[in-house]
Amino acid sequence: MRSNPSLWWKLSWQLSLVIIAVVASVILGLCIWATTIMSPNIAMEGKIVSVVAGAVARDSSGNLQLLETPQLRTLEDENRGLWFIAATRDGASISYGAVPPAYIALAPLVRLFDEADLRGSAATNEIATIENVDTAMGEVRILFGGVADKGWPVLALLARSYPIYVSLIAIALPALFLAIPRIVRRALARVSDVAQKASEIEPRRPEARLPVDGIPKEVAPLVIAFNGTLERLEHESRKRQRFLIDAAHELRTPIAIMQTRIDGMPEGRERRRLLDDVARLAETAEQLLDFERNEQAADLHETVDLVQIARTAVADLAPLAIAAGYQISFESDVESLERKGSPSALPRAISNLVRNAIDHGGNSGMITVSVSAGGKINVADEGPGIPAEHQELVFEPFYRVTPKSNGAGLGLSLVKQIAANHRGQVSIKSDATGTQVTIQL
Repeated sequence: MRSNPSLWWKLSWQLSLVIIAVVASVILGLCIWATTIMSPNIAMEGKIVSVVAGAVARDSSGNLQLLETPQLRTLEDENRGLWFIAATRDGASISYGAVPPAYIALAPLVRLFDEADLRGSAATNEIATIENVDTAMGEVRILFGGVADKGWPVLALLARSYPIYVSLIAIALPALFLAIPRIVRRALARVSDVAQKASEIEPRRPEARLPVDGIPKEVAPLVIAFNGTLERLEHESRKRQRFLIDAAHELRTPIAIMQTRIDGMPEGRERRRLLDDVARLAETAEQLLDFERNEQAADLHETVDLVQIARTAVADLAPLAIAAGYQISFESDVESLERKGSPSALPRAISNLVRNAIDHGGNSGMITVSVSAGGKINVADEGPGIPAEHQELVFEPFYRVTPKSNGAGLGLSLVKQIAANHRGQVSIKSDATGTQVTIQL
């Protein structure tokens, strides 16, 4: 299954890339702009100065000479219009190529310049540059030209200015990757809060809505739509609850009338069968009411004593169990065990478990109700057990292991609902030696 992408991570790295691209564009733009104001010879400066510095030397008499180095020959082949004048600080100089007349007169003065950009003269259109270089024989200053249309000035500027922008990027990148995720996280913090509140919405809090204040306007429509969905679901839930409560109440009257009429019938087998059927109808109606009462219970946070509740349930149902052929016992690890819960729902849950054991325990053996110190309530019987394929289904409404059972199939489902409302769970273990149902609160 494909995992959902992280909006925080996506925004962080995309914003970082955008800012890096902007910084790179600014650096490149500055270099392009610089080429419009700097000498066109800048693209060839480094290469020419390096080659000339390696080719200029002094002869045995101390005069300057130009050596035919391989680098100089390659430079000559690639730049036929190249010319230059190399001069030392003591006034010695040597020239190469066709030096424009306007610059020949500068030969004695080249030694006086450290760097210069020469252009815009009325005497010539030739663009010249003076650069300074250290050689084995000392400092040499080179006036050169004839290469204004060669090379890539932008790349040359980038190469020369890298100490500036590399150090700038080295400082900026960590700052970006540290700052942007924090900024994005803070911007999405309210969304995370809303997601947390959404996960806390429960059926017991139908009026709960997600907050819209502080939510980014791009996300607000989703939150508003979700709140609208909650409102529609709440409306439908109230309609369902009203219908079930009204239906259960309406069933009471005809059931009571039927029971009265059956009571007036002559004693016999048919009368007993009808009384059993009416009793089953009455129990189903009462359990439906129990479902809705449990759904609307508002007393889940009162202090209750689990030991006392279980002991009372055993005492109330002991006559019914004994009459059905069972022995029944109560055990507890502690004298008292207080928990937060519903004093009306929890007794119904334990009573339903005991009744279930009475109905399905085989009418023999021991029914044991026990309370542990950890908050577990166990109801065990010694009946024939429940087949493994039915054990998870017995908690579903109206599900019965034995189709002809007298029960309505709502007892264990109600127990599960009550446990869930108390943030607990119910489990079942069953084999041929009996069944044990546990409520863990």
